[in-house]
Amino acid sequence: MNHLLHRRQFLRNLGLGAAFLATPGLFAEELLRTPRQAEGPFYPDHLPLDTDNDLLVINDRMTPAVGEVTYMSGRILDARGEPIRNAVVEIWQCDHRGAYLHSQTGNRDKQDKNFQGFGRFVTGSTGEYLFRTIKPVPYPGRSPHIHYKVRRGGKDLLTTQCYIKGHPGNANDGIWKNLREGRERDSVTVAFAPLPGAKAGELMAKFDLVMGLTPAG
Repeated sequence: MNHLLHRRQFLRNLGLGAAFLATPGLFAEELLRTPRQAEGPFYPDHLPLDTDNDLLVINDRMTPAVGEVTYMSGRILDARGEPIRNAVVEIWQCDHRGAYLHSQTGNRDKQDKNFQGFGRFVTGSTGEYLFRTIKPVPYPGRSPHIHYKVRRGGKDLLTTQCYIKGHPGNANDGIWKNLREGRERDSVTVAFAPLPGAKAGELMAKFDLVMGLTPAG
């Protein structure tokens, strides 16, 4: 079997994400709410047939997308640190050549047809989510980033972006620079680190999103 997990095997083994998740618990003070950021022009104008949480393999194709394999995980929380269940988490990003899943994307002629470009995950009782994707790459005018949208009960709760901690392009990215220095920038800028025990150089990154609401039920 290819060193990349087959899509079906990956979906059967979502328990892997538990190793990345924070321990549930209450917080004495309210958490910093994740800042809202622009959706941008490249939310897919035609959603792919495959919208699961494994962006590296489309349906049952055998060829995976090109890029540094990354497991993106985290939790969707309210400001008290309580998990928000049944939230729909969406991510979208460009492929390793800077092309989005959008009709107006740059580098469209070089687009990686094996990269799903968009994925969804519905949170469970601890508010957790997990995606397998690629480490984001820069393209002209932007530092590497992954777009996030969170919905619940048909309502949009948050749209934001996630950045790579320590990437030199952040300082020149107009959207990242609009965030206040300190905790606000830190809340959307995360480390991409080697996955413990990985044999093929996979990475992991943890990005918790904090909503300004109290979950129901």
